[in-house]
Amino acid sequence: MNPDRNIHLIGLMGSGKTTIGRQMAKRLGRDCVDSDHEIVARTGVDIPTIFEIEGEAGFRRREAQIITEILQRDGPPIVLATGGGVILAEQNRRLLRANGWVVYLDVSPHFLWARTQHDRNRPLLQVENPLSCLETLYTARDPLYRECAHFVIQGGEAPPHALAQTLLKEFNRQCRSSL
Repeated sequence: MNPDRNIHLIGLMGSGKTTIGRQMAKRLGRDCVDSDHEIVARTGVDIPTIFEIEGEAGFRRREAQIITEILQRDGPPIVLATGGGVILAEQNRRLLRANGWVVYLDVSPHFLWARTQHDRNRPLLQVENPLSCLETLYTARDPLYRECAHFVIQGGEAPPHALAQTLLKEFNRQCRSSL
């Protein structure tokens, strides 16, 4: 594996993709790009508003467009923190896997619920039973995350800096072993 590859972080909402991505990017001297933040910056509205106006399908179309544009940019390698549902589209899974080292941050629904229960910026969790929603999302998406990932790490319990360090060691190990 080429050490100049992008690193893509995938996982359910609240799994720590952005936080861990920023730490990895800082240590590697790269930019960290958050696909959800890119969507907000381009539209000028928050994600709940996009969901309200365009529905989830409209948001997913925007997400696929952003992922394609990010991965086709020229320039130095990046660390990409994706939205939790990016893997729903087969095209996104193919693009992510072909254009970088994909890491699945596997975090249990109970841990995610504890982390996101007061966050109003997660439209899919604005339901009567958000824990049940997270369990359903996890069951449906876990196989897709695993299909897309080059590496799976159990997240949630360890602090983000420790997970970032573990991922960087694994990334370097895989780069060395492919020479």
